[in-house]
Amino acid sequence: MKIGIVCYPTFGGSGVVATELGLELSKRGHTIHFITYNQPVRLELLGNNIHYHEVNVPEYPLFHYQPYELALSSKLVDMVKLHGIEILHVHYAIPHAYAAYMAQKMLREEDIYVPIVTTLHGTDITLVGNHPFYKPAVTFSINKSDAVTAVSQSLKDDTLRLFDIKQEIDVVTNFIDLKKFKHDYTDCQRAMMASDNEKIITHISNFREVKRIPDIINIFNNIQKELPAKLMMVGEGPEREPAERLCRKLGISDKVVFFGNSNEIDRILCFSDLFLLPSETESFGLSALEAMASGVPVVSSNTGGIPEVNTEGFSGYLSNVGAIEEMSKNAIKLLKDDKLLAQFKKNAKAQAKKFDIQNIVPQYEKVYEKTLKTCLFTQKL
Repeated sequence: MKIGIVCYPTFGGSGVVATELGLELSKRGHTIHFITYNQPVRLELLGNNIHYHEVNVPEYPLFHYQPYELALSSKLVDMVKLHGIEILHVHYAIPHAYAAYMAQKMLREEDIYVPIVTTLHGTDITLVGNHPFYKPAVTFSINKSDAVTAVSQSLKDDTLRLFDIKQEIDVVTNFIDLKKFKHDYTDCQRAMMASDNEKIITHISNFREVKRIPDIINIFNNIQKELPAKLMMVGEGPEREPAERLCRKLGISDKVVFFGNSNEIDRILCFSDLFLLPSETESFGLSALEAMASGVPVVSSNTGGIPEVNTEGFSGYLSNVGAIEEMSKNAIKLLKDDKLLAQFKKNAKAQAKKFDIQNIVPQYEKVYEKTLKTCLFTQKL
């Protein structure tokens, strides 16, 4: 199949999933065309089966906000016609599904029909998409898609609760490539992060308010009072500066490292003992899954799709949102008991295997095949 993939080319979960999906599909013989405004951060290799097409948005003084969705729709039309793309897979309902639908309508004027698969990732539904300004467009875009998937059962339930959806939604979970989590780093490299007697706690996100960054700092503060520890904060976002101020206020700045965005997440996770994810909401919890694939147990909130990834008392612990003391207690219990920690690390890896890319990508292929077959049948009617 010739598949066009539209995504945000950033460090965020949806962009990572879309990129990894495209790379794996290319290995399976499909031709993949990434169509977005920048080359995706994890798209390192281009070749015969992988192509990248940049969406340029001309700037005109007339526009206060440049019309990206118009430029994207036009680019999709051009790429479908030029490369014979058979199906469009758009990640994020807005503006991508909306732009894809407009491209589809333009192409039909020339008797070209390209079906649209829309994957819902989370904030496009629960936060941005549910805003009154966007809700009608999001509802329309989802219902006009030829197939819709959600990355967790929780997100599917939220979508059906918040929007008037007529489309069937298939749950196809996020995934990881377990082959990329086979580490061979040495102990001397761990020494660059912490001393031998210190436990390493990690958090990775885009540092938005929904991630409850102050909770992470306060949980770690409780941990470091009980045992030697370091906190690794990976990512960038509006909550980083307030978090640094809170660390200074608590007097723990020397025990917290802010990395910013990093391409060495695997190295950081390799030496981590515990991952913290106390989010207000998560549609899935991809960062937690990446931690578990590295053998890192997770102490998290029990919101959204996280319980579908992190299993209570097996790969980690789950608590209500904002339950800082309970999360601290669970973390300390794990970190103080080396035998228990070793078992949870083993369990975390076992849990992650359920979400290996080899198990999930075939599900997307079935969605494509079913969608193409349905659309072909509809056209013949």
